[in-house]
Amino acid sequence: MHPTATGAALEITGLTRVFGRGEARITAADAITLRVPAGQSVAVTGRSGSGKSTLLHLLGAIERADAGAVLVDGEDITALRRRRLTEYRRSVGFVFQRFHLLPALTVLDNVLAPVLPRRTAYDKRERARELLRAVGLEGREHAHPGRLSGGQQQRVALARALVDTPRLLLADEPTGALDSATGAEVMDLIVRLGREHGTTVLIATHEAAVADGCDRRLRMSDGRVVEDSASGA
Repeated sequence: MHPTATGAALEITGLTRVFGRGEARITAADAITLRVPAGQSVAVTGRSGSGKSTLLHLLGAIERADAGAVLVDGEDITALRRRRLTEYRRSVGFVFQRFHLLPALTVLDNVLAPVLPRRTAYDKRERARELLRAVGLEGREHAHPGRLSGGQQQRVALARALVDTPRLLLADEPTGALDSATGAEVMDLIVRLGREHGTTVLIATHEAAVADGCDRRLRMSDGRVVEDSASGA
């Protein structure tokens, strides 16, 4: 038995994040307002420094907003206290450009790491094995990350992000460290597995092929959403 995902519905209003002061002041998120229906996959595109990563970090509560609100299924995460914020972060899956795997742990234990200290209503090890099968790594459970290719390591990172079946999956340049063919495979996995579980997915990327695989594309510039369209439109 494993958890059943219900994708998170997002409502973002006036979301603002500023770094630095004076001449060094940078508005990384500039009064962003948008809605993302539950279960939708969204590519967030734009040049480096456009605010893509900041938006994802705000949605995942890695960064604190300076103004505005992020409602996740009607709950304002920008107003949460520390304990509830920790609980919220556990409901979010993160995939980064750098894989952030623990080199001393096996592939299986890396996938298990987020849920290992917690009680779950499902068999954790079976869930981890199921996900490793889904990402094409069956038989590599006892390998260490250093023995895997970059694409395989990113597959492990994806399995880890999905182990507790998150409502929201945030992927920050997940194919940036991979060659184009491997990146396309990882991207297909992210979107396919997200759809299978009904997960809401946001992917920050500068690659058009990655964006085309999503339901919707946002283009950012100077901390603002300047274009919002269905991918391929």
